[in-house]
Amino acid sequence: MYHTPWLPNNDAKKPKWPFSKKASFIKGKQKQGCDLENCLSTFKVPDFSEYDFYSIKDKTWDEFRSIQTIENKHIVSSSNSKRQASIWELFTSECTYFLEHLLVIKMIFYHALKHLQNNDLLLDVDSVRLFANLEELNQASLNFATGLFNAIKSIEFGSTTSFSLPLGDILAKYFKDNICLSHQIYCLNYTSAIIYLETLKQREDFAAYIKWCEQQEHCRRLHLTDLLVAPLHRLTRYPLLLKNIWKKSNDAAEKVSIYSMKEKVEGYIRDLEGKVKWLDKSQKFKQLQDVIVWPCLWERDKRFFIPEGLKHYFKDSNVETILSSPNRQLLYEGRLTLTESTRLLDVYLLLFDDFLLITKIKRHKRKSSTIEASTMYPSLHPELQSIMKEGGYCKVLDQPIPLDRLTIKSIDLFHVTVYGMKHAFLIQHENRYKQCIAAFILQANSESAKKMWISQIETAISCYSEVYESNRSSLLFGHPVESAEI
Repeated sequence: MYHTPWLPNNDAKKPKWPFSKKASFIKGKQKQGCDLENCLSTFKVPDFSEYDFYSIKDKTWDEFRSIQTIENKHIVSSSNSKRQASIWELFTSECTYFLEHLLVIKMIFYHALKHLQNNDLLLDVDSVRLFANLEELNQASLNFATGLFNAIKSIEFGSTTSFSLPLGDILAKYFKDNICLSHQIYCLNYTSAIIYLETLKQREDFAAYIKWCEQQEHCRRLHLTDLLVAPLHRLTRYPLLLKNIWKKSNDAAEKVSIYSMKEKVEGYIRDLEGKVKWLDKSQKFKQLQDVIVWPCLWERDKRFFIPEGLKHYFKDSNVETILSSPNRQLLYEGRLTLTESTRLLDVYLLLFDDFLLITKIKRHKRKSSTIEASTMYPSLHPELQSIMKEGGYCKVLDQPIPLDRLTIKSIDLFHVTVYGMKHAFLIQHENRYKQCIAAFILQANSESAKKMWISQIETAISCYSEVYESNRSSLLFGHPVESAEI
């Protein structure tokens, strides 16, 4: 998931005449744009109507039965027309998903990109990062639609040319072996693909390629982002379609089989949700590590003098991974003002489920990148994104404050008026001997924001104490504590 975003190459050789650099660059971009457009004009979009079920994907069950009657085909009489309609709905929705989403991505976006790369254009675009296991999804969906159509013809119309397994066995075969697994792989890559896509869109050549593809008739005015999210929506719809068939079925064995399959698909989705949440959290914590700077001991506190030759003893080996614990949760975060003796300092607080981290907002001396912070750090809080957009970063002000060593107090109106502070509260850091070793007076933008911070911190302290006591009791009585890791 964590590839470095695309950045312009600043190490290119300078031209012999520096004053001609801009004109040469513009001419080069214009030539590249013309080459891309000319190359795309030679790309032929295939015809989707060659698939057998293309002409029937929009027809209802009754309309399809009428067609079979006109063609003088033998129709097996069935009193359960609602069951037949629910199976038909599963089939036609799969056809629509395959023909109007998966096949469009593959035949237009994917093949057009490969066509350009074969002509030495967009060579640095990674199609696997962008489309993941698209080919596998296409094949799984096509096989499922074909198998289901053969089952309908065999079971419902008594076709002698199409031999098929019972409906329950067909659903078990495709869902268990292909559909769920391929969708799970795709969904786990989805967030990474969207981040990569938004980064690439800032390039003129890639934006021109996307625009050309989205203008094709088969896209039906849908953007690539609309098409890429389709497998996620489709996976969550499968249990609803299976439940509908289960409700309409009268056969006891079939009902048991279909219900079991519905439960398994829902289990796959729950498992996937857990993995996606874990990946999103992991990505956010990694992005936090990129924007948070941990100063050395002698930088953080001027009282400590460490000779240059001894500084290697004090290198913190775990500061880069302190946010990477799979069990740690970020509960609350936001921007506040820290009151110091001679100035007010902009700070950014991060409240985790086991400690509070106070960082001061700094500004980079160098010019910030032209790439939007929302693209480079999409998982971060909007306030933190705005700091990054302004060319800032967060430098740790003091050591993390464990929640069992933290005391929070609201500053009363009298002292607020006397010292000219607004919406202020006090945070104390105590050591194991209950001695205060650090204190921070923080001011919020409003009284409601102050109350929210106090409430969040007090709740976090209470939850931490309960978990600590529970774990301590479990260890005392010999019961192992369950891991929250996936």
